[in-house]
Amino acid sequence: MHAPTTIDVPETFVATYGAGNPERQRWLAGLPRLGHSFLERWELRLDGTAAHGMASLVLPVLQADGTPAALKLQQLREETVGVADGLRTWRGDGIVRLLQHDETSATQLLERLDATRPLSSLTDGETALKVLAELMARLTAVPAPQGVRRLSDIAAAMVEATPQAAPALHDPVERKLLETCAATVRELVDDAGDRLLHWDMHSGNVLAGEREPWLAIDPEPLAGDPGFDLLPALDDRWDDVVASGDVTRAVLRRFDVLTEAVDTDRRRALGWTLGRVLQNGLWDVQDGKSALEPAQVAIATALLTHRG
Repeated sequence: MHAPTTIDVPETFVATYGAGNPERQRWLAGLPRLGHSFLERWELRLDGTAAHGMASLVLPVLQADGTPAALKLQQLREETVGVADGLRTWRGDGIVRLLQHDETSATQLLERLDATRPLSSLTDGETALKVLAELMARLTAVPAPQGVRRLSDIAAAMVEATPQAAPALHDPVERKLLETCAATVRELVDDAGDRLLHWDMHSGNVLAGEREPWLAIDPEPLAGDPGFDLLPALDDRWDDVVASGDVTRAVLRRFDVLTEAVDTDRRRALGWTLGRVLQNGLWDVQDGKSALEPAQVAIATALLTHRG
């Protein structure tokens, strides 16, 4: 079988990422040309068909010496700023290795992992949670480099935005919950931490590798408190939490596993997890929603009950 020579952008990626956004549509139209320019520049050969995430196209490639790699094409945007610095700082310890990076376009050449085997494919949810916890502990043990976004700035902006956003929620209980989360963050914002956070650690962002069984991918590096990184893992495999028959107990058990692994102050971790619920709630309102995600409400309620 001959290796492909053309770059075909999946229609599903064009339809989802480009929907209603002319700037993104122009970028998508130029993807084949952009991809070929980096194949030539970094002496790469296509080694399979393109795959995509929510906001990036990934091409399996071979380097000049035949080593497999992955060419990741993505738009330069706020979420990609600091990614290369974060990956260089982690140096592949628990996370995919960065091999090349172009600052102008945010294009990355990455170590090839097995995209067909995400951690989410494991049937054993307990094992998946422990893997997430162990990887999170390693990643958040590293001090953040200069130049990545800072939780202190993001948290201050969230607190400021809450009074205008809360009235958009129809349920007064949810409005009160959002305000309680904001009040908790207000108490922590002056000491927001300096660890290097992944910001999106869930089982879909961990892939099987060769040099390690599991490695994280797709970070959005942030300097802050490790507690701000816990929510995606608490929210992971939510159907399992519901099926347990005791949502509060299941949430608190996950919280115990994560905070013990990360070795963080539990009260601060609780507060910053509420901060993450606040962030997601503000994003929901910004997207025109009038209700919070039920899982987020359940997690926040469980933690607030636990706090007493």
